[in-house]
Amino acid sequence: MTIQRINDCEPIKAHAGDCLRDAMRRLDQTAMGIVLLCESDGRLLDTITDGDVRRAILDNVDLDAPLWQLYGRKVRSGQQPVTANATSTLVEIEAQMILAQVKHLPLVDENQCVVGLARDTLARSERNQPSVQAVVMAGGFGTRLRPLTDNTPKPMLPVGGKPLLERTVARLRDCGIRDVHFTTHYLPEQIQQHFGNGSDFGVDIRYVAEEQPLGTAGSLNLVRDDDNPLIVINGDILTAVDFSALIDFHNEHDADMTVGVRQYEFKVPYGVIESEGGQVIRLKEKPKMEFLVNAGIYLVGVEAKKRIPADQRFDMTDLIEQLIADGKKVVSFPVIEYWLDIGQHEDFEQAQLDIQAKRWAA
Repeated sequence: MTIQRINDCEPIKAHAGDCLRDAMRRLDQTAMGIVLLCESDGRLLDTITDGDVRRAILDNVDLDAPLWQLYGRKVRSGQQPVTANATSTLVEIEAQMILAQVKHLPLVDENQCVVGLARDTLARSERNQPSVQAVVMAGGFGTRLRPLTDNTPKPMLPVGGKPLLERTVARLRDCGIRDVHFTTHYLPEQIQQHFGNGSDFGVDIRYVAEEQPLGTAGSLNLVRDDDNPLIVINGDILTAVDFSALIDFHNEHDADMTVGVRQYEFKVPYGVIESEGGQVIRLKEKPKMEFLVNAGIYLVGVEAKKRIPADQRFDMTDLIEQLIADGKKVVSFPVIEYWLDIGQHEDFEQAQLDIQAKRWAA
């Protein structure tokens, strides 16, 4: 455990009237993994972690609901925030964090007002030392992004002055993942020339060449690693997702496969009529519909990988459906951090704006 003591917590405070969406935004901006829910006078009410937000999304909690509702749920279940006295030593703080099995510990004064925060800065993936490798799907043609991709593979398009793929590698490395595979097909030499063996980027990179496209899952059979789970991410995604949190989530649920999901909202621009037998029974004016959509990020367990057929096209959707049919456990992991699928020109332009405006925290 590596303890960092932070004396200024103002950037990560929230208040009961703020909404869950506000907490998500602050979690993403600070990359601290926690928001402190406080009274207006600074007294601590509760802690809201990225895990709390992910659970709320899976429980279909409205993102515009005030935080006091989430706080009330925790109070009713008997959960209380773990805190330490502001005068505690680092040794005392570390002992309390180990005993309570927490990675963040608010520091409070005699009035229970927050004056600081202690956190374990060691990446979860490094602490748990999981044998997890990553596969980045970098073989697509990027047809919808032409002419940008006429002579450049889509994952190598510059985003904020760096190839998109380089930003993905940096995120994996910062989450403690060192073994990375690139599946390549279109203009693979450009990717290899830029990254080499990965040593300049702090990782070990190996290349998996697809002679013919095998789909989003089929190429995993070309990765020579039958003993470890694989994090798989589409090469056209810009994200600050915490891959170590994904690993923890997968292990905690004892899953065969974990699918990263993103909450997608769609507001119907009309009044929606519900009727029975021609009789109107309800009118909803411009209702908002919410879905969990596939975020193109997966953790594939060893047994799940064995179900991928060799030498034929097989997509992740096929693997998910097969696992479900076989009674295996497939769970969804909400991606609450920054996420953007760069599939079209407007997405590529949005990525540039987000990097410039520092909306992407990784």
